[in-house]
Amino acid sequence: MWLLVLEGLAIGCLLGMTGAGGGILAVPALMASQGWTVAQAAPVGLLAVTLSAMVGTVQGLYKRIVRYRAAIWIAIISIPSARYGVHLSGILPATWLSVAFSLIMFIVAYRVFANQVDDFVDPPCKVNPSTGRLIWDMKTASILGSIGILAGLLTGLLGVGGGFVIVPALRKVSDLDMHSIVATSLLIICLIGGFSILIHVLDGFHYPVDISLGFVSACIIGMLIGRKAIGLISVKTVQKIFALTVFCVANYILFKAIF
Repeated sequence: MWLLVLEGLAIGCLLGMTGAGGGILAVPALMASQGWTVAQAAPVGLLAVTLSAMVGTVQGLYKRIVRYRAAIWIAIISIPSARYGVHLSGILPATWLSVAFSLIMFIVAYRVFANQVDDFVDPPCKVNPSTGRLIWDMKTASILGSIGILAGLLTGLLGVGGGFVIVPALRKVSDLDMHSIVATSLLIICLIGGFSILIHVLDGFHYPVDISLGFVSACIIGMLIGRKAIGLISVKTVQKIFALTVFCVANYILFKAIF
C-alpha cells in the first residue's frame, strides 16, 4: 500500500505542476504495483486523475485563469471518441494496448524533451490582449475540436486523462500563457474523465474500494503539493524530469508487453 501511496503522491504532484504529467503515469504505476493489465488499471487511474484534476480546476477557477469556454467545447467534442475508446479498450488484446501505450509515451517524451511543443510563431488561436480570453471563430472552434477528438479517444482507450495531448496542443496552437493552459487542461481532464468514468461504470466495471481510495487520496494530496510548487521550479526543469520519467516507464511497459 505504501508503494501505491508514493506513486499517487508523485503522479498528483506532476499533474499539478504540468497539467499533463500525472495522467500518462497513473496507469503504468498501477500496472507495476498491482500487476494489472492496461484494461484493469485504466479505470482506476482515470478516477484518480479526474478527481485530482477537479481540485486543481477549483483553484484555477478561483484565480480566473481557466479558459472554461475552450475547455467545455473540447470536452463536448471529445464525448463520442471517448465512448469509442472505452469500447476499443474492452475488445483489443492487452499486449496491443500496452505496445500502443508505450509508443505514445515515447513520442510524448521525445517532443517534451526536445521542446517541440510550441512550433507556431503565429498561432491560429489567438488571445484578446484586453481580456486574456481566446478570440472565437470557425478556425479556433475547428482546431480546438480536433484536440478534443484525439484527447477523448486516448482517454477512453488508455485511461490517461488526455492532458499529455491537451497541454502541448494548446501551447502549439494558441498564445495562452502556461499557467492558463495548465488550469484549462485540468478542467478538460475533469470533464472528459468524468464522462469516461460514467461509461466504465455503465459497462459494469467494479472499482476496488481500498486500492482506489488510497490511490485517489494520494493523488489529490500530490496535486495540492504540485500546485504550490509550480512557481518554485522552472517549466523547463519540470519538462525534462517529466520526459525522462515517461521514457523510462515506456521502456518498462514495452519490455513487459513483449517479454
